[in-house]
Amino acid sequence: MYKVFVNDKPIILTTKVKKESEFENYQLKSVNLKKVIKELNTTNRKKVYVIHHNEKKLLKKFLKKLPNVIAGGGKVLNKKGEVLFIFRNGKWDLPKGKTEKKEPIEASAIREVEEETGVTGLRITKPLETTYHIFKRNGKYRIKITYWFEMYTEFDGEFIPEVNEGITKVAWLNNKEMKKAMKNSYANIKSLV
Repeated sequence: MYKVFVNDKPIILTTKVKKESEFENYQLKSVNLKKVIKELNTTNRKKVYVIHHNEKKLLKKFLKKLPNVIAGGGKVLNKKGEVLFIFRNGKWDLPKGKTEKKEPIEASAIREVEEETGVTGLRITKPLETTYHIFKRNGKYRIKITYWFEMYTEFDGEFIPEVNEGITKVAWLNNKEMKKAMKNSYANIKSLV
């Protein structure tokens, strides 16, 4: 099962048909994705299910429905166990961004964290889950596929928020602060922290 978010509402990719009144089931082969996105954006429907019989091909076939944008991001920890967050466009988020041509995904993730926060000395400690969300740019829908990595740094300098990316604040958050920040974040970020 995979979740592809439209804002904070998931399109759940699955092989199992469920009978439910709170969500709609669609067959992957015949789904009108624009209609599903509109439904999630304009109704109080909380989720939809997209079904395909072959679990191995489910995600791959779904991702072919829209152009893909590949991104890398980091959940960065410091020696106090705090996590690095950015405040972008009015929400708490983890630093991430689009890969450049032929750039390895790990290099993208480190570069984007550095560019968005000013934090250096980053070391990847392990890969995390991959997240998927649909967004609209220049009137067209796209699926952003973000490969996440846990990182560590002993950086203790000044943050440099990338203002032209809508980032107004960079902060180390402890567990208590993170809980509060998650009330104003995205569903796919909540799954990472």
